[in-house]
Amino acid sequence: MSNSVWQKSSYSGSNADCVEVRTVDGLIELRESDEGDVIVRTTAPKFAALLRGAKAGEFDHLITNP
Repeated sequence: MSNSVWQKSSYSGSNADCVEVRTVDGLIELRESDEGDVIVRTTAPKFAALLRGAKAGEFDHLITNP
């Protein structure tokens, strides 16, 4: 698959500020919908490791609560 459609995160709700992901030529691409020209590209194993770390709370210290 050379290009696929951007998939919006279910945590984004109906607002325009959301994280989107897609696969392109075997790689995973991520972007913020409001900054569509900035794309992070990575491999599937590295993306899986990022998701595991996020689910485990490894990055919670980076979040500031309003």
